[in-house]
Amino acid sequence: MGHTQYSLSTQDRNELDKLFEILEHRSNFQLGYPVSTHFDYSSLFRFLHYSVNNAGDPFVSNNSFCLHTRAFELEVLKWYARLFRSPWEESWGYITNGGTEGNLYGLYLARELYPDGILYHSQDVHYSVPKSLRLLRMQHTTIRSQPNGEMSYQHLYETIKIRRDVCPIILANIGTTMKEAVDRVARIREILAELSVFSFYIHADAALSGMTLPFIDGSPLFDFSTGIDSISVSGHKFIGSPIPCGIVLAKQKNVDKIARPIEYIGSLDTTISGSRNGITPLFLWYAIRKYGREGFRAMVTRCLNRAEYAIVELNKVGCKAWRNPCAITLVIPRPPKSIIWKWQIAVNAEDAHIVIKPDVTTELIDEFVDDMQKVPRK
Repeated sequence: MGHTQYSLSTQDRNELDKLFEILEHRSNFQLGYPVSTHFDYSSLFRFLHYSVNNAGDPFVSNNSFCLHTRAFELEVLKWYARLFRSPWEESWGYITNGGTEGNLYGLYLARELYPDGILYHSQDVHYSVPKSLRLLRMQHTTIRSQPNGEMSYQHLYETIKIRRDVCPIILANIGTTMKEAVDRVARIREILAELSVFSFYIHADAALSGMTLPFIDGSPLFDFSTGIDSISVSGHKFIGSPIPCGIVLAKQKNVDKIARPIEYIGSLDTTISGSRNGITPLFLWYAIRKYGREGFRAMVTRCLNRAEYAIVELNKVGCKAWRNPCAITLVIPRPPKSIIWKWQIAVNAEDAHIVIKPDVTTELIDEFVDDMQKVPRK
């Protein structure tokens, strides 16, 4: 008997073609969200023929399932450990589905270490953090933000002082979502020292800025040498990836306290998800090998120069644009719906922003400025 041949209908193929056309067109007008399309992973497409699964702890050998990319995952993690000055022999991490999972993991570790601790985060924290806190059932307190989006250190001091008998867990924004403001880890550590607080946990949410600040001279430090305990960075934002991804790094000694052996997979259960994407480690590995530190530094410098160019041009046409030091995010007044729709602008109340990613050219900026010039002024 012959095998039945199955295929899509003409209508189904047309629907896919239509979706592709929409994505191809709309990707040319995307200024509001930090998702770079500055990549070409076509040489890796052959790996999509296989079910690649990085289940379990990437640091533990697994002889029962061989279709994985854990060796490449470890190389990516080692590169990030050097970038964030975490001694490799004391480091642990894995490649996540994105910044939200990395933040959830950091908070999970903190809660396991300090079950009665209180999390402190600014009001400019990413929208996923309150959800993670509900999932983890963690006590938390919101700290006021300064106008630039950075946390109020005075309010942090006063709030911790009231409950300094309870271990503080602090989520430091290393580039807030709307304004790319940086909570200064050094100042946070000073406050803890002033209050004689010696048991604490600091998680750094560096979703976007984790891939820009290390390549900017004089930028604020936020790595493990400053006293953080874990960090989350997105891979699909500055580097760019067709599949959302990221990395989380933590201290091995803290992860050891939550590890559980799982005979079924021949590994340790240390990650949040069971089955993990084995393709995204190849994307990040490829980009890191292709560009290296010098390539990323050049890319960041171009973005900063274009961000400054955009500010000058927008202000020329009456659009008050500004940015925090070292930021590639420009804050602008909320534009009309037509601009928001065309350019896929991220908005929050009266503020909006655009992100000068590696794929944003001066020509694209000029086109956006031209559209903004036509906006009626109040």
